Amino acid sequence: MTDDQVLVTGGTGFLGAHVIAQLLQSGYLIRTTVRDLSRESELREALSRAGVQGEVPLELVAADLSKTAGWSDAVRGARYVLHVASPFPPAMPDSDDDVIRPAREGALRVLRASRDAGVDRVVMTSSFAAVGYGHEPTDEAFDEHSWTNVNTPLSAYIRSKTLAERAAWEFMGSEGGDLGLAVINPVGIFGPPLTADLSASIGLAHQMMTAMSAVPRLATTVVDVRDAADLHVRAMTNPAAAGERFLASTGEPLPFQQVAEILRAVVGHESPQLPLLPDEVVREAAKTDPGMAGMVGELGKVRRVSNEKARTVLGWDPRSNMEALEATARALRDIGLLGE
Repeated sequence: MTDDQVLVTGGTGFLGAHVIAQLLQSGYLIRTTVRDLSRESELREALSRAGVQGEVPLELVAADLSKTAGWSDAVRGARYVLHVASPFPPAMPDSDDDVIRPAREGALRVLRASRDAGVDRVVMTSSFAAVGYGHEPTDEAFDEHSWTNVNTPLSAYIRSKTLAERAAWEFMGSEGGDLGLAVINPVGIFGPPLTADLSASIGLAHQMMTAMSAVPRLATTVVDVRDAADLHVRAMTNPAAAGERFLASTGEPLPFQQVAEILRAVVGHESPQLPLLPDEVVREAAKTDPGMAGMVGELGKVRRVSNEKARTVLGWDPRSNMEALEATARALRDIGLLGE
């Protein structure tokens, strides 16, 4: 057991719950921010599924990224802050600013409060969305030197992650004081969900296993949520992580067809293979479906991602993408989300 207090923002989220579980198992005192304090029992059940046993030093406080109130209390006494929470729109926003503003301003609220409270280091969850878009992919892997070009047609989510991370680094350069910052940039996070409240990537996996009859000609890179959480914890205390960003990715990109086949085969689906949705069908559907519209520019593109920095600097050793996807399918089955 350690006396070090850690604040984790967004503790009821997919990644946040896994981060908390690993910190508790390492003996840290944990405080987490939620928008709804009534979700404590749900979070404790999730932690139990992750292997956290018995009564644990877990405190929930109410704080919202869109409001200043509550953040000074949330960070008080914390040595480290893991800023995992981020707005992800459940539907297409009316305006890009509806997504960009809370992501950017929320990150700055957390950083200001952390600086003022004398926190040693913030580890912020950004995304590969802030790294690899607005450029044509090549055979070269994207690394931490790469930044998404927001001066190109991009979704509100991709722009929000890029602008929020840019704002965080700019704040550190001008106002950060003695505060340290490290940033984690995960690709598509898969692995075992702990609740039925599914993230975007796990929601995609669920659809592939239950609702999709064909998949578009897209590809994704993968990281297991447990490994993404482990990378956050490593970046929290390793002196070499200060002032650095780290891509969290495992292996080569996988076509959606292969992802679907892996997921469906694990649970013995009678039709593990899904046909490819023709590009022209996607383009036609995109004329009326904003969700499909976001796919058109990605058809056939494959983005390779380097994890060398996380491995060499922080000693990170992630699971394979096969392990991550198989764990996703088993967990969705075990929590009863695949039906009969």
